[in-house]
Amino acid sequence: MNLKFFLPLFFFGVLCFSQEQEEIKKYTLDVNQFYGSVLLHNPDISHLITNHPGGIILGYSRKTYGSKEWEELYNYPDYGASFIYQNMNNNTLGELYGVYAHYNFYFLKRNVQLRIGQGIAYSTNPYDKETNFRNNAYGSDVLSSTYLMLNYHKENIFKGLGVMAGVSLMHYSNANFRAPNTSTNTLALNVGLTYSLDWENELEYIETADREKVKEPIRYNLALRGGVNESDVIGMGQHGFFIVSAYADKRLGRKSAIQIGTDVFFSNFLKELIRFQATSFPEMDVDADDDYKRVGVFLGHELFINKMSVITQLGYYVYYPFDFEGRVYNRIGLKRYFGDKIFGAVTLKSHGAAAEAVEFGIGIRL
Repeated sequence: MNLKFFLPLFFFGVLCFSQEQEEIKKYTLDVNQFYGSVLLHNPDISHLITNHPGGIILGYSRKTYGSKEWEELYNYPDYGASFIYQNMNNNTLGELYGVYAHYNFYFLKRNVQLRIGQGIAYSTNPYDKETNFRNNAYGSDVLSSTYLMLNYHKENIFKGLGVMAGVSLMHYSNANFRAPNTSTNTLALNVGLTYSLDWENELEYIETADREKVKEPIRYNLALRGGVNESDVIGMGQHGFFIVSAYADKRLGRKSAIQIGTDVFFSNFLKELIRFQATSFPEMDVDADDDYKRVGVFLGHELFINKMSVITQLGYYVYYPFDFEGRVYNRIGLKRYFGDKIFGAVTLKSHGAAAEAVEFGIGIRL
């Protein structure tokens, strides 16, 4: 699918331990081998599914123990960096090398681990109209990539050595930065080992008995987003876009807030698409003078994690002169606060599972 859960976790804050724990920083290493299948999410890539991909996942994580409030709220997750090598076992698709920032979240007495990783990947054999025209999955050599791992996870079974095994999902896409962009999703089984550095030293988790409730009045936000994208028509070219967003939010507690607002879209690639359809496909009944601008209203949710937050929004176009992918749109992404009022954001705007663009934004919360 083209939907890219583009959550760029390169915005990790500096997470410091308390003075007693600064001398001992707990790190873990892990290595997993995986083998799986490319999911047929789109019939246009059926010719590319000829074999089972495989590869290796390397991880380096730092553990948290509650010296920051958010760590205890989210059950003391790990954060770190990882690397994935994936051989698609298909000459058209080639190989992929990815680097990621990740979080590890724990459940069921810390025996189940969920890793969420976001990063970039390099494709060794992307689309080329002359030499590799069959690769309609990867339109560029640099791709955005997300991966999920759900593992049974047991650390320090013997002198720091532990085991992990489970299922992984790896997604590669350029989020319509350049056509074509049908993307791939690999579902795989993985098994591996984990090693705890400095395993002899045990640290205790910090627990807070009572917390004050978080109360805030309604806050007002103004954001400007922009970027570059291309329509699904190969060769039409990349064009800049910008979006003006205004919305109100109400904090519900320490973790979340709800939002309501409006977006005004200025997407220049639609100018070219309107002109192309009007002149090349008269049966589509498109007028070359149709307005390319759109206006939407949305409801959203914001999940706060330290100085970052994850945003999800569902919108509906109230001004929609040109039909492109339907009236309903969605946005998911990451915000990073700089002080109390200023924030930056990287988000993916899409229509269902069809990505339209990665948006880079800056805003103010009053």
